[in-house]
Formats: sequence, C-alpha cells, structure tokens
Amino acid sequence: MTRFQQWLVQILLPLSDNAGRRYPDELLEHVKETLVGQFGGVTAFSRAPAQGIWAPEGGSVSREDVVVLEVMVANVDADWWRTFREALERDLEQESIVVRATPIRML
Repeated sequence: MTRFQQWLVQILLPLSDNAGRRYPDELLEHVKETLVGQFGGVTAFSRAPAQGIWAPEGGSVSREDVVVLEVMVANVDADWWRTFREALERDLEQESIVVRATPIRML
C-alpha cells in the first residue's frame, strides 16, 4: 500500500421506510454529523437521489431511493462500521443497509 492509498467508504442510505414514508430530514443530518464527528468530513450526494432496483429470486421488482454518503479514511475499522451499520438498520427498521469500502489512490 502506497502512502497515497486510502479507502472510500460508502453508505447507501434509504430515504423512506419499508411502507414508503419518507424519513425526517433530521435523520440524514444526524448521520452526517456522526460521520463528521468520527472522521472529520463526509460527502453526501443528496440532491438527486440514486435509485436501487432489485428483484429477489421469485419476487417482484423493488425500488428504493437512496442517498449516497462517502467518507475517505486511511484505515477501515471494520468493527466500528459494522456497529454503525447495525445501528442504522435497527433505527431505520431496514433488513439491510449497504456499507462498502473501496481502496482508492489520490492522484
């Protein structure tokens, strides 16, 4: 790993609950504040939500609007991120929230 390599951690945060009710704006603000407090910054792609589309085997197609949050870190603390993801899933009553990390090289 070069000294320029970092990690990009992304959270695909749903904007609505499973019944289609939009979460309050304060929820997204709280998540962003938590990430800024822990890592010193966050980028939120929230103006034009992304849309996740999936079809479980034998099931109908589902769609979900998400906000993508990104944090750049030198090292990934998998335990911290797992605990954070599990808390989001519990608080938002979601079966699964995607949190992924990708190595990046600053140019």
